[in-house]
Amino acid sequence: MKNTFISILFLVLVLSLSFIIALLVVDSSDGINFWNSVPVKSWLIIFGIQIIVFLPSFIFKTEHYFDLTGGLTFILIVLFLALSVVSNSKLLDYYKLIPLFFVSIWAVRLSSFLFLRVKRVGKDIRFDELKTKFFRFMIAWILQGLWVFICLLPLIIMISSSESTNIFFILPGALLWIIGWTFEVISDSQKTRFNSNIKNKGNFISSGLWSISRHPNYFGELILWVGITIIALPTFSGLQFLGCITPLFVYLLLNKVSGVNLLEEIANKRWGNDPKYQEYKKNTPI
Repeated sequence: MKNTFISILFLVLVLSLSFIIALLVVDSSDGINFWNSVPVKSWLIIFGIQIIVFLPSFIFKTEHYFDLTGGLTFILIVLFLALSVVSNSKLLDYYKLIPLFFVSIWAVRLSSFLFLRVKRVGKDIRFDELKTKFFRFMIAWILQGLWVFICLLPLIIMISSSESTNIFFILPGALLWIIGWTFEVISDSQKTRFNSNIKNKGNFISSGLWSISRHPNYFGELILWVGITIIALPTFSGLQFLGCITPLFVYLLLNKVSGVNLLEEIANKRWGNDPKYQEYKKNTPI
């Protein structure tokens, strides 16, 4: 009973805080109605999708569509934001479509990669226990919604802002995004090839990009969102600088909630007594 209460409290807290952020970043310079604003509409779409897909997922006790839903949510919001640019912006503001294009490429690639990986492996071990408990499983979906919302916050602000973006921010931001995305794609590909080789069964990867980082895919993930935030930065004003929390959020999420922390724990259980893994861990930054 206590755990259920804590889970419900956490859900209410996440939804409330994210909605408050959506309200705070609304561009009120044109006297726009909050409920008709891009940030609030984006918030409603993002969390609405998570709840809609969560319910059948819990009924059938499956996590197979979790990552796919996250990717599709990104794509739907990007389409919504792109339509806002096309229908309401000046010609100069078409620069705002550039980071939206970047995010759509990233979302299609990542969601399909994760979906096919779960289908190939048969399950995602992170959900073995979670998917049997209603509120704890729901937390995973709401956190996914928070992930989508906070990651896209700089772009949501950029599209809703009356300010234009700047070529001097687009170029370095785009370069960082390309570096981060390339790092993520290559490291995922290297690990997939490694795991598909039967000779490597039960072993850990320490070659390629994995020789310079224990989690190069997550490094790439962080860098590309830094790039997106930089591109959107010139359009921020006042409370809209809350959009700068995106890289920090991604860093904390990947390290403390649903990424590095879980994988490091699993790796320690599997290879903690292996001298080769201890050497790898000692010499390779996390």
